[in-house]
Amino acid sequence: MSPPRPLDAERLWKLDRIGALALSPDGAHAVCAVTRPDLDANTTATALWRLPTRGGAPQRLTTGGAKDGQPAWSPTGERIAFVARREQEGEKDATPQLYLLPAAGGEAQRASRFAPGIECFKWLPDGRRVVFAAWVWPDTKGAAAQAKRHQAFGARKESGYATAENFHRHWDHAVPMGRVLHLHLLDLASGRITDLFEGTRLELPRHGAGAEDFDVRPDGRRIAFVHDPAAEQRSGNRRVLAEIDLRTKRVTTLADDPAWDFAGPAYRPGGGPLAVTAANVGRCHTAFAQLAVVDGPGRWRRLGAGWDGDVNTPLRWAADGQAVLFAAEARGRRHLWRQALGAEAPTVLHEGGWVGDFGVAGDTLALVADSALHPPRVFLRHGSAAPRRIETFNDQALAGVRLGAVREVSVKGALGDDVQMWLYHPPGFDAKKKHPVMQVVHGGPFTASGDSWSWRWNVHVLASRGHVVAEVNFHGSSGFGAAFRDAITGRQGQLELQDVEAGTDWLLAQRWVDRKRLVAAGASYGGFLVAWMNGHVPKGRYQAYVCHAGVFDRVATFSADSFNERPKDLGATYWDDLPRVLAQSPMAFAANMNTPTLVVHGAQDYRVPDTNGLAYYNTLKARGVPARLLWYPDEGHWVLKPRNSAQWYGEVLAWLDR
Repeated sequence: MSPPRPLDAERLWKLDRIGALALSPDGAHAVCAVTRPDLDANTTATALWRLPTRGGAPQRLTTGGAKDGQPAWSPTGERIAFVARREQEGEKDATPQLYLLPAAGGEAQRASRFAPGIECFKWLPDGRRVVFAAWVWPDTKGAAAQAKRHQAFGARKESGYATAENFHRHWDHAVPMGRVLHLHLLDLASGRITDLFEGTRLELPRHGAGAEDFDVRPDGRRIAFVHDPAAEQRSGNRRVLAEIDLRTKRVTTLADDPAWDFAGPAYRPGGGPLAVTAANVGRCHTAFAQLAVVDGPGRWRRLGAGWDGDVNTPLRWAADGQAVLFAAEARGRRHLWRQALGAEAPTVLHEGGWVGDFGVAGDTLALVADSALHPPRVFLRHGSAAPRRIETFNDQALAGVRLGAVREVSVKGALGDDVQMWLYHPPGFDAKKKHPVMQVVHGGPFTASGDSWSWRWNVHVLASRGHVVAEVNFHGSSGFGAAFRDAITGRQGQLELQDVEAGTDWLLAQRWVDRKRLVAAGASYGGFLVAWMNGHVPKGRYQAYVCHAGVFDRVATFSADSFNERPKDLGATYWDDLPRVLAQSPMAFAANMNTPTLVVHGAQDYRVPDTNGLAYYNTLKARGVPARLLWYPDEGHWVLKPRNSAQWYGEVLAWLDR
């Protein structure tokens, strides 16, 4: 038997990736989407697996599609619906369609033929209909006319994207030109499709939250949804909560307040109040989402209003309708919480790691959770019993892999606050020897490094050459309270740098640190901070930087999809207060940049357009600073293709070895 070895990029790309999870109505089975990469073929394939919850081996349910996803059990549990693009009986899907699969196994059958494609869906309680979201031309009526419009659009010879919309691109894709996101009703027996928003100005939010933006009432008569009420759709706009009657098409507004943003509607089983999240954006644009219930039009109230946490969607009711379950971060972990209707604050139902998707059926709870020491796994809980794992994905692949220890420390950071820092040791770490150190600066900024598994910046792969990897949850990070998060507004770079440097000071005081091999790396907002460090930290403290998709020029970055929100973060627009914007822009401090840097960027990055990376690289070259560029014409904000990701790890590790 060969000795255990560190995790490398090749092994990382052989691991299964567990995604969406759905629990059967009787709680006897779960179904999940599992993506299996093929590094040699440079592809990934996603299939559905059924996991018995009361004993038995997992069973693969689908094999015919490349990306079978969004599984959902029918109300009676006899069928599983999912979205896929397949070829069946000589007919090849040009866009994602809905498929139905017998829960006991068998051949999946196409249930829709809607030319624009299906983005996401939910069952109606009768099991005969589903409601789905699709991008359609708002001035075109009927599914047949939409099909003709779609065919004509696909046959056009022009490639230009023409628009007068404010919200026209998002992360790595353009909003479908001339189209909006409508809710539709599909009758499964006849195939008839009805556009529920046809003839109105209504549309679902363009940010792509999917099925979290709408829900079906338990009696099947109405659908709750959120939408942007403004005449011009903008990213960052507040949303209102409304309800549409499926028989009359009448729309009733349930919650509309200029100071509040509503999201994630979830009906209570058996009827009663509707759960939502509500964020007081009138007070602060980064306001936490709080849990609320809506009792009727204009009647809503907060739950656990004194709790200083940020509620994540989706929301799911406990089976008895007396509590709402949700995930939320707390100090670098993401727990599953339970908020009882009459309680002052929620309690932790399942402690992270990092809880992802989850489902509830009766007293059975299924969830996907990962940790810094293991990729996502599926756990099951019956009542108050301890959770148990119900699959073995990746056990064999990880059997010969040795991971280093994980620990957390606290340092005194900016404003005198205690700041969390995670440490990931390489396998074979010896405190009596000297080890190189890598500060990995997380993105966001309103996210956090945590007890979680990353596919794109896996700390164990980064530590595989002997580095101790450190991650600081600087001011602005999520999971540490509202005041901690809001502290960086209007002065981005300042407090965060103090926190990272406090972490580095702590590291340099350790006897096992090789002071001559200290590097820092970051992506997105972390890339911004690494570029910021290059202009503010004295030469020689860090031997090298890695800047991935980082903001370099705040003015040029107004070309990003998030241009509506960024002035709120900076506390100014560049045309009203250019000095304040430049004071938060790394390019204004280029004269101080002297540390060698690997710059990585993707041409399809709309969140931080690649002009940032190219300008940063060119600036370093013009100044005579050693630099290397890794530029991808076919990647966006993240490097997602298997071979490109393997190349990314190779380039980063080789740069650090230098």
